[in-house]
Amino acid sequence: MNKDLPVLIVCSDEYLPLYSQPGDAGADLRSRESVLIPAGERKTIPTGVSIAIPDNFVALVHPRSGLASKHGITVLNAPGTVDAGYRGEISVTLLNTGQEAFEISLGDRIAQIVFQRVEKARFIRVAKLPESHRGDNGFGSTGRK
Repeated sequence: MNKDLPVLIVCSDEYLPLYSQPGDAGADLRSRESVLIPAGERKTIPTGVSIAIPDNFVALVHPRSGLASKHGITVLNAPGTVDAGYRGEISVTLLNTGQEAFEISLGDRIAQIVFQRVEKARFIRVAKLPESHRGDNGFGSTGRK
């Protein structure tokens, strides 16, 4: 069952997040500034969007796949987290992993925002964790293939 999530928003029409295609999970966020990101560097870019998310939800800021695959542009802390209590302007920290500087123009689509329900954990202190098939084997322990 698809149910619309009411999200209060403050922005001008040109920065209103939009879903590009029916069925898209992420709505596009746009740049409120023109920015040049040199190769190997990062810039934090304002989007002109402030929102109020209902409790028990989070907004996650994801990279745009086209920017990542064609230009090496990604969201540095992907996904970025916008908590329900935050009311400031959403900014996106982009990292240029490419070999050339990348120019972002005013109004360019720079990231996408996805909304998800949040389950709160209730932490229970125990002396020992139950056994599992993986145990405490860390990074790379499941192999490559």
